[in-house]
Order: sequence, then structure tokens, then C-alpha cells
Amino acid sequence: MLNCKQISILYLAAVMALNGCELGGGRKQEPAPYGPIPTKAQLNWHEMEMYCLVHFTPTTFQNKEWGFGDAPADLFNPMQFDAGQIAEAAKSAGFKGLIAVAKHHDGFCLWPTKTTDYHIGNSPWRDGKGDMVKEFELAAREKGLQFGVYVSAWDRNHPDYGNEKYAEAYREQLRELYSGYGELFISWHDGANGGDGYYGGANEMRRIDRSTYYEWEEKTWPITRKLQPTAVIFSDVGPDVRWVGTEDGIAPETCWATYTPVGVNGAKPAPGATDYTLIGTGQRDGQYWIPAECDVPHRPGWFYHPEQDQQVKTPDQLFEIYIQSVGRGAVFNLGLAPDTAGRLHPNDVASLKGFGEKLERTFAANLAYGASFWASNVRNGNNRYFGPDNLLDAGRYSYWATDDTVTEPQLVIDLREPAVFDLIRLRENIKLGQRLDSVWIDVWENESWNPLTMATSIGANRIIRLKEPITAQRLRLRLFAPVSVALSDFGLFKEAAVNYAVAVREHKAIDRSGWMVVGDDQTGGNPLLAMDGRKETVWITSELVLPASVAIDMGKTQPITGFGYLPRQDGSAAGSISSYLFETSNDGKNWEHAAQGEFSNIIANPILQYVAFDKPKHARYFRFTVAAVADMREGRSIISIAELDVYYD
Repeated sequence: MLNCKQISILYLAAVMALNGCELGGGRKQEPAPYGPIPTKAQLNWHEMEMYCLVHFTPTTFQNKEWGFGDAPADLFNPMQFDAGQIAEAAKSAGFKGLIAVAKHHDGFCLWPTKTTDYHIGNSPWRDGKGDMVKEFELAAREKGLQFGVYVSAWDRNHPDYGNEKYAEAYREQLRELYSGYGELFISWHDGANGGDGYYGGANEMRRIDRSTYYEWEEKTWPITRKLQPTAVIFSDVGPDVRWVGTEDGIAPETCWATYTPVGVNGAKPAPGATDYTLIGTGQRDGQYWIPAECDVPHRPGWFYHPEQDQQVKTPDQLFEIYIQSVGRGAVFNLGLAPDTAGRLHPNDVASLKGFGEKLERTFAANLAYGASFWASNVRNGNNRYFGPDNLLDAGRYSYWATDDTVTEPQLVIDLREPAVFDLIRLRENIKLGQRLDSVWIDVWENESWNPLTMATSIGANRIIRLKEPITAQRLRLRLFAPVSVALSDFGLFKEAAVNYAVAVREHKAIDRSGWMVVGDDQTGGNPLLAMDGRKETVWITSELVLPASVAIDMGKTQPITGFGYLPRQDGSAAGSISSYLFETSNDGKNWEHAAQGEFSNIIANPILQYVAFDKPKHARYFRFTVAAVADMREGRSIISIAELDVYYD
């Protein structure tokens, strides 16, 4: 019969064994964390991998990309609004969360707020008794999606925008949304702040210092931390999630989760107080865990435009974005745009469903499952707790680790039989930080190891896409880090194909071969570069006092239904047009108004801007007037145009 001392020893041995310890080898010792590590809310965000952002305001009913703030509230009346249809479509694609744009830059609030009269309660929708944010929330939770809110700090409707009264009203809007819509996974804050707007009828330009006006650190972020501790805060530079720097959904090949925003005396700044130099790549030695989000609209624009019904991204395009966002350690945020009825167009729904099927088929089975491993080192002397078999289990944070002194280990993977694959997935246990500098992968062929591929900045997720599928049975990982390795996942997959097709309708452009600039053109540069059919060439004018115009003789009178402006595509935003006037004429002397407006978000999303006229025009001449450019200073600027088209259908 065992005495108490013997029982205690056996109990201790059992406990230590369960915790990966050895009686003779000392306690289990996990690697010490390296650098910044994610919070609980950030871990949840990483694990989601994908979510959607829904843009729906009176702007939708105006067929604009940004509302000016002057649309009447009674314009907003989506008679067939169905939050469940939108949430179901997002779920079918594999997205894990839904963010409602509760207020965009136009200032219209989709909930009955007490901070302004410009809200959904003053619209005819649901007889003025509706709360669209609540309907989005309930639909998301019913479909098993996490919920978040977007609240624009810029408000082009509010008469007090620019003074302290509005700044406090904005914070009160956050309090309302943080208090009445359950647990949030994210609070999303756009970087657009200040510019021209309605502002209660003032119709003027208002500028603010967005790094100080909202008092983010002192007064705004603390509201989030107190009322929604589960939510990460997104803005251009954090504090929890940063913008990747573009709106094409793609992270750089090297994309670190760590980042140090540019601030005063080394302090983390408020949104806008950064030069964005390293916002895409992050920094290997960044002081904070601020990973990147890759946002991109499902269509060319963030809001619904009927002329874009055939321009919805295909499942293959969405998969490509997934590989270059989630597959580079970032998270994929897809913008959805309901139509004026309040539903997603069938093309959007079909694309999302096809993308979900492609993801499911591709990642249904890890072709490495059942493989055997040989590791050059296992932490604490082949301790099972740190063994490479952990790479194939379902746990995201179980991992293969090496001793502290082993920073360049090797791992040989032997599959049960040859497999055909073109995707390789790696993950680190990011609870211990982002440790790996790079991973090199070799394949065994012709009785020797030959280089196959490599990657940097592994982090939460790394999916390496091979140029073409290969067949192999033995692979070798060579890992390089400044500290011990903590690799948590290894997977091999073959990209699946899905069937998806939509009829593409393109606007018919008028032949530009006979066009001539008329009048005394003082704009400078070569206007023909905007009419040569090549998006890589750009007409760049001299510095001009705006507004400035160019008049074109199309050679004959003909019906025209709209025009298109393509901003420069060379990566520069200089001279990108933000405000325009388009006129037509039959004699080149008497001009008729055809269209006037703004090209919103032109710097972040420099896509083709298509403008349809209210009714067809019959004209031989047109005059294009640039009233403002996005980077204008003191009324002067260059103007840049990659392509200028006029359409007859």
C-alpha cells in the first residue's frame, strides 16, 4: 500500500507529465515572448481572418460615392431592406464578422440618435420607427457572425463640425452605439476628416487638425476601452489595427504585425499624425502590436452604383485577395453595397457564394495530415509538449518549439505518399510574438534537396502560393529567427476551381481619334495623353489657378450619355481631380450643363469614375472643368488625367 509521500510523488509526476514536464529534466519552460504580443481582442481579430463592411446611406440613393451631407432624410427608404439576406451572403463566403457603417461622411445616422436630427427616425423607412444598426446586429448574430460598427468622425452635415460641440457629439454617438448593440469585435474609424460639406447649410470648406481635434487618446479611445473592452480599434495607424495603406485589399509581401507610428517624443499619435512611410510593411522592430487590415470594396466603389452590377469581383479575384491579405498575416475586410431596395444584387450574392465554395474546397483537407517529422531540435529534449506533431493538430496555439539557443532549426516533413499541392500554409504561435524572420522550403527530388520557395514575416498566417502545382513527398523547412522558434501550423493544399460567370456589360466609348482641343489651351502638357487609350500615360498640366477647363471638338454632333475620368495609375495622387463640371455644346460657344459633382475617395481608390447624364445629350463639343483637385493648396495645382472618355451607351 502506498504511503502519503509515494502518492504525492506519483501525483506530481502525473501533473508534470500533463504539462509537458519531466521529473529529471525540470519544469516545462515555454519560450519567453519576443517583442510586442497581441491582446485578447487582437487574438480574436486575427482568428476571424475575414469580415465585411456594409455601406448604406442616402448616398446610395444619389448614386454617389461620398454624400455631401445635404440629401434629405426622406430620400432614404429601402422598401425591401433585408439585413438577413446581406448577413447570409457574407456567411456563405466564409466571413466571420459584419461591420455596419452606422454613419458615413454624409452624417446620416442609421440609428435614432439623440445627437442630431439627421437620422433614420426622420426618414419614412419603418414609418420613422426603425433602427437599421439594430437590424444589422440581430441579423449578424443570428447567422453566427460577430458584429462591429463604423462611425465616421467627419460629418458633412453637422452644423458644428469643426468646434468642440461636434467633437463631443461624436463621442456621444460612440457611447450610444457602444451601449445598445451588444458586444462588438471592432470599432472602425475612417481616416477621412475635414473638407467641403453642407454643414447645416453653410456649404463651405472646413479644415481640422485630425491629430488633435477629436482628442483620441485623452477622451475618445477611453470610451471604447471602458464600454467595449472586447473591441479592437481600427484607424489609419491603430491603436489596435492599422490600415495597410491602399484600398486594393493586398498586403505587401513582407508585412509585420509590429509597428511604431510616427509621434511626438516617441508617443503613439492619434490618427493622421503619421507619414505612412511603413504603414503597409510594418516594422520588424515595431514597439506595438498593430497588425494590418486590408480593406477593399466588392465592386469598384464602396457604395452601390447600378452601372457596376457587372463589375463585382469574381470568386477567383476574391481568393487572390485572400491569399495576399490573410495569407500575409493581415485580415481581409470586404466592402458590401446594398442597392436602393436594401438588398445585395444577385451578382454580389453569387460571387460571395462562389468564393465561399472555393475556400471550403481548397482548405477542406490538409494534404500534410499524417506526415512524419524529423526536427533538428525540440525544446527541452524531445518534450512532446513542444514536438512537431503539434503542427497538424486543430489547435492554433499548440506548437513546435526549439531550445533558446537554437534559432536556425530544420524540419523534414515526410508525407505518407506523394501529394499534389500549390499552397503552403505556416503559422506562428503569436501569443509569443512574431519570431521568425524567414522560412526557406526545399523539396527532395533527384536524391537531393532543392530550393522550392521562401517567405518572410510569418506571424498569424502565411500562405505561400507556388507558381504552379508540384508533386512531392518530402519537404524541408529551414527557419531563421533571432530567438527560439514557435511554429504552430503546417499545411499543404491544392487550389480548387469553381464555376462562376456573369454577363459583362461595358459602356461604349466614342471614338477619340478625331478629337481636337479647341480654343486657346493654356493648360500645358500634352492633352493627347488622356486620349490615347493607354492608362499608363498621363496628361499632366502646368500648375494652374482653379477652376480650369479644356474644351474638345469631337468632330461631329452625336448623342452622348455620360463620361469617364480615369485618375493616374502610376502610384502618385498629384493632380487627382476631386470636383468637376461637364458641359456640352453644338457650336463651341453656347454651353449646356450636363453634370457636376465630386470624385470622392479618389486618392485611396483611384478607379475609373463613370458619370451618367440625367438624359442623353446631342453635342459636338464638350468642356471639362476641374474645380478642385484632392491635393490642392491655395487654389493652385497641377491637373492629371490618365484617360478621358465620352460614352454613347
